[in-house]
Amino acid sequence: MNASESFDTFLYIGDRWRSARDGRTRAVIDPASGEAIGRVAHADEVDLEDAANAAHAGFVIWRDTPAIVRSRLIRKASDLIRERANDIGLKVTREQGKPLPEAIAEAVAAADLLEWFADEGLRVYGRIVPPRDGLDLRQFVLKEPIGPVVAFTPWNFPLTQIARKIGPALATGCSVILKAPEETPAGPAALVQAFLDAGLPSGVLSLVFGDPAQIANHLIAHSNVRKVTFTGSTAIGKLLAQTAGSHMKRVTMELGGHAPVVVANDADVDNAVAAMAQAKFRNAGQVCIAPSRFLVHEDLKLEFGQKMAQIANKLVVGSGLDERTKMGPLANSRRLGAMQRLTSNALDCGARLLAGGEQIGTKGNFWQPTVLSDVPSNALIFNEEPFGPIVAIQGFSSIDSAINEANRLPYGLAGYAFTRSMKTTGELMRRMHVGMLWINTAARAPAELPFGGLRESGYGSEGGHEALLEYLYTRTVTVKEA
Repeated sequence: MNASESFDTFLYIGDRWRSARDGRTRAVIDPASGEAIGRVAHADEVDLEDAANAAHAGFVIWRDTPAIVRSRLIRKASDLIRERANDIGLKVTREQGKPLPEAIAEAVAAADLLEWFADEGLRVYGRIVPPRDGLDLRQFVLKEPIGPVVAFTPWNFPLTQIARKIGPALATGCSVILKAPEETPAGPAALVQAFLDAGLPSGVLSLVFGDPAQIANHLIAHSNVRKVTFTGSTAIGKLLAQTAGSHMKRVTMELGGHAPVVVANDADVDNAVAAMAQAKFRNAGQVCIAPSRFLVHEDLKLEFGQKMAQIANKLVVGSGLDERTKMGPLANSRRLGAMQRLTSNALDCGARLLAGGEQIGTKGNFWQPTVLSDVPSNALIFNEEPFGPIVAIQGFSSIDSAINEANRLPYGLAGYAFTRSMKTTGELMRRMHVGMLWINTAARAPAELPFGGLRESGYGSEGGHEALLEYLYTRTVTVKEA
């Protein structure tokens, strides 16, 4: 595939790629140019019914496939993804906008995640529990795959978010109906193709696109589906969890956040600025764990803001296909409107603009890396997840006040802190209410660590051995010798 090639994406159901039964499609837009670069098939209810039936048939085969065979196949698929990372990355850049090196790195990271889950699937064990009385009793605790899974994945990381869902599901013996994002369909399709080329049996993995509400309502309620996993906004997550609960379906939710950053008065400012600039402007700030509320001690606030603004002003923004680009466009025009609204509101509330604050040009969805200081807690940007390249700084005078502000919102996905003090580190570890906390470093989320949030940021894990447990039933069997 070359940078000018137009491409279309189809559904994969059962054992073949196909158009939607009613022929509907949706345009795929390049966020760097605003132009249509292809079309994606739009499933109807007949397609969804076929996918649910295929998933049931695939599960019957896959659950009885030995774990070592499943592991080898997933590993083979991960190897193919690595081999094709350049081509897959190009697809992601054209559809999502991130710089090509970031997109290629995401493809490699997806392969790494899948490989780890493939190996960890070999370590799903039950146990034998000694009886309280009678040597003629045998008590077994069994771990078994939960059944067909429907997985909803977002557009900001169209490869790794899929790997975090299908990796543990497939490794434990579940089949998957993948509802991937319509905005970025080609990368997910390439991942699915890698599994097909690796020899995945028919029905074990299906791929659908279409109206999210229609897909959710049809598949979550379907008797063949036993598990729902979703990454997206808290508002949508609550609706899906409610629907799943009414049908007694197991759920994993990785929802929105509004990650606080606490920079204590003894922090290494240069380290804090470098780490947080990388984390904030990666993927144009469209990252669920991106730092977004910067709580900086009053003694360091001026220096921190000035140094962050210097980085923002030097950041090269442009097409992800340009090798000079360090930050690409926002994914869609709605994000541009959100950046303008949040910036204007912060300034109206008394914030100071240190860098950026405006749209770049009129072609594509480009926004200047933006730094705001003296942002009050009542500003919208300190209450709504920005999901964009805006650094919002507020000063504090005590660690207690910083932690209170960090915990003020109902979200609890990710948090960051910078300090040289072990005492302060202990306070932050105990009192910051987030599922993932990084101290003196940018985010690191390897496959072997749990990945998930607290409170309204969701529940369940998409990393570590805990991720596999989300896809397993626990059963007890007691046998008395005849």
